[in-house]
Amino acid sequence: MSDLLSIDFMQRALIAALLVGTVAPMVGIFLVQRRLSLIGDGMGHVALAGVAIGLVTGQGPVLTALVAAVIAAVVIELLRDRGRTNGDVALAVIFYGGIAAGVVIISKAPDGTPANLTKYLFGSILTTQREDLYVFAALAAVISFTTWALRPRLFAVANDEEYARAVGLPVLALNIVLAVLTAATVVIAMRVVGLLLISALMIVPNAAAQLIARSFSSGVRWAVAFGLVSAVGGVAVSYPLNTPSGGTIVLVAVAIFIVTAAVAAAIARVSQHRHAVAERHDHEHGLDCGHLAVPHGDHVDYVHDGHRHAPHEGHYDEHGDPQTAGSSGAETTGTRRG
Repeated sequence: MSDLLSIDFMQRALIAALLVGTVAPMVGIFLVQRRLSLIGDGMGHVALAGVAIGLVTGQGPVLTALVAAVIAAVVIELLRDRGRTNGDVALAVIFYGGIAAGVVIISKAPDGTPANLTKYLFGSILTTQREDLYVFAALAAVISFTTWALRPRLFAVANDEEYARAVGLPVLALNIVLAVLTAATVVIAMRVVGLLLISALMIVPNAAAQLIARSFSSGVRWAVAFGLVSAVGGVAVSYPLNTPSGGTIVLVAVAIFIVTAAVAAAIARVSQHRHAVAERHDHEHGLDCGHLAVPHGDHVDYVHDGHRHAPHEGHYDEHGDPQTAGSSGAETTGTRRG
């Protein structure tokens, strides 16, 4: 790792990855709540047209991509709000219109420009310049502050738009803000992850976080942690392996999701085994309850109405067949209380 930090372009790539890995999951969690997981792809297609305009005209591709993506984000939300078309149709129009415009525009470019476009589509650790980092850092700061400041409102709208309207929240304005944040995130990530893969970095860490998080706040923290590991780890691994940074980052994110899913499933199986049956009844077991007490590990089971169970947080967990009580091991010490 120290060798990587001594290389100028890797320093810039790792800083860009750090920024992307932080902000992409912060925006993506609201997209997951709204079931708009693919909107990042739509923004990426439109940003492609912006990049093509920048390359053809000699302007900064980052800024032209940002302008194109923001305009598309606002148009999508206005179309959805006015009800003239649903969200899926609006996204489809943006998807195909954006990529078609990019292909047509880039066809008018000088020789060599189409090859440069590939770096924006799939990401390249060699394309991040120092001037880009200044723009990326400024956008990341704005995105982080906005999502933090508007988090309760964005969550309310993403969770239930009708309720948000009923309590007086400016739903359209908040949706436009989220769409603009998504567009800005896509532009930040296009040099590192690529326009065709950025949606994965917004969604996959959040999908993994939802498997283990117990609240929205903890979900955000887990998602950002997974995003950072995916982005920084992917860039760091892609250089010695000589693989595209974008694809490597997404593969790391997918690997994290698979491992998290496996661990969550294992924990669920253990929990289900320990809580095979949870029941409630008025009787409270204790020293003088009159039922057979069977020491079991670090607690005591009681045989009652055909069950052998133990008190646990207001209910009783099934802990074995009552017919085996007293047959072997520690259970032979079972005694009747009362």
